[in-house]
Amino acid sequence: MDNRATYGYRRICALLNRKLNEMGRPAVNHKRVYRIMRQNGLLLTRHTGKQRMLPHEGKVITLRSNLRWCSDGFEIACWNGQVVRVAFALDCCDREIISHVATTGGISGERVRDLMIESVECRFGPAVRLPHPVEWLSDNGSCYTARETIAFGQDMGFISCFTPVRSPESNGMAEAFVKTFKRDYVYVHDRPDAKTVIAQLDQWFEDYNEYHPHKGLKMKSPRQFIRSQLLTASCPV
Repeated sequence: MDNRATYGYRRICALLNRKLNEMGRPAVNHKRVYRIMRQNGLLLTRHTGKQRMLPHEGKVITLRSNLRWCSDGFEIACWNGQVVRVAFALDCCDREIISHVATTGGISGERVRDLMIESVECRFGPAVRLPHPVEWLSDNGSCYTARETIAFGQDMGFISCFTPVRSPESNGMAEAFVKTFKRDYVYVHDRPDAKTVIAQLDQWFEDYNEYHPHKGLKMKSPRQFIRSQLLTASCPV
């Protein structure tokens, strides 16, 4: 687990139990993992800061995949002063990062439209339109609210939804992902320049989708959760 230095005992326990399951061995209790990590000085420092909370209405999470996708962007500062800007699309049920775009320039409406196309192709294969309407939740950035972007999304079958002004918590799932991604991937890897960072992004997103335990998914990774959904759907009770 040396490459998971930012993981607490619950996520370490989830990864350990996956390995044990593959080996056909019984799972271990998270309390046992906690005791072992505490004895060896491997626990993370307890967070003591105050969480900033703003009131907002509605729920971001959905009960099934492909009902609502949220999107947001963030910046990665490189050691040489360059900045990589990333935009992504995330499913509000299974939390998978469906697609992403990255550039050293600004995230334009054209980039967001490319992101929409790639996301649809990743989930449904080459298609001109979505097989059913999907909500596209974002903030009020100009790249999302551009007339061309809204019209393009509508043509593909997206229902554009925007968070209230000055209330980023209304897109809390995307906000939480950015915090997690920076902590567990960006800050623990070398970032000498933009070229190096962009070359690592695909691997980081793939690792997140395939292995990252998520409390809201009962400590499954997004891809594990998707596979469990498919298994349940193919074996109705």
